[in-house]
Amino acid sequence: MKQFLTLVAVCIFSLSAWAQETVAVNTGDLISPEVKNQTVTFRLLAPEAREVWVETDFFEKSRQQTPLGEVEMAGRQRMEKGENGVWSYTVALPAPELHTYCFYVDGVRMLDPSNVYMLRDIATYMNYFLVDGALSENYFVREVPHGTVAKVWYPSPSLGMERRRMTVYTPAGYEEGTKRYPVLYLLHGAGGDENAWSELGRAVQILDNLIAQGKAEPMIVVMPNGNGAQQAVPGEYPNSMYKPSFMNPKTMEGSYEKAFPDIMNFVESHYRTINDKAHRAIAGLSMGGFHSLYISANYPDKFDYVGLFSAAINRESKGENTYIYKNLEEKLAIQFAAAPKLYFIAIGNADFLYQDNVEFRQLLDRHGYKYEYAETDGGHEWRNWRKYLNNWLPKLFK
Repeated sequence: MKQFLTLVAVCIFSLSAWAQETVAVNTGDLISPEVKNQTVTFRLLAPEAREVWVETDFFEKSRQQTPLGEVEMAGRQRMEKGENGVWSYTVALPAPELHTYCFYVDGVRMLDPSNVYMLRDIATYMNYFLVDGALSENYFVREVPHGTVAKVWYPSPSLGMERRRMTVYTPAGYEEGTKRYPVLYLLHGAGGDENAWSELGRAVQILDNLIAQGKAEPMIVVMPNGNGAQQAVPGEYPNSMYKPSFMNPKTMEGSYEKAFPDIMNFVESHYRTINDKAHRAIAGLSMGGFHSLYISANYPDKFDYVGLFSAAINRESKGENTYIYKNLEEKLAIQFAAAPKLYFIAIGNADFLYQDNVEFRQLLDRHGYKYEYAETDGGHEWRNWRKYLNNWLPKLFK
């Protein structure tokens, strides 16, 4: 018996030592990125590599022609190799923001093994770090009351699905009270999913902070999956272990907009909502802006607040649901006869959808429809969409 216990103890010790060894091998004591003295340093241990580059969202960008038009591409800088096999690159601390980066080692893209903080954008993972400041102060987790984030399944008979998933934010204190709340429906872009706004968009942190500061009204925020052929983000429903892609079946062809009342009906029957136009808002980025435009135009009595963030505007579609996109001017006339309290349009001056948004605003101007417009630097990117959300939320439900 004593021998058996000794053997067990040896095995446990060996497993523990192996686990510690594995952690040490994976991370070591290398610090990357290191923010110090108004600089940030990236480091990577790669003694056999011939060349290593770091790519970030704040290096000087290049422009590249794509099927979507001319878009901005992230910039890269070559790293220097030290005698210890550690490659490094130091640069002045960038502006306050959530910044993303990755490495290229002998032409192969890889993440920073020293940084556990990662984000997924469609099928691409990136490391990130935060720089604090006035612009980004609400992107941080602060010592404030926190809301609750839930992954919720709902039925969508219009899409022929018994279960679809969405992310729902309820403000701090919701579970303990009886108060009813306004609702914002916040929609993602092409290739995104129900996780996009809560992860890449820092929507939860922004909401917690703005509500705690008294700048935004406490609200319920619904972040659904906007891909009509998906039940949820790939991997979260049966037989869905496939690589996410930019464009999916039943994307921007009318079925999602047609089925949107399924989402609203579920939310208004399962949450303490205020069920009138004055207490509903809808907004989205890119494809989500496109959805917001056409959902609000097709259901003109539902939303008093509409936000189009870098919105796609025009879409040629075929199929039984294309009536959703037809006769837009006539639908806008009905919508603006009892005009929304706030119709908000925002886009970056380098966005490939910029001209489409110019033409849409010209349409609104011709008819004298009131809207609020914000133009920022940069292109089709999350740093702009976080900024739009942060600036738009305090305007809602006033």
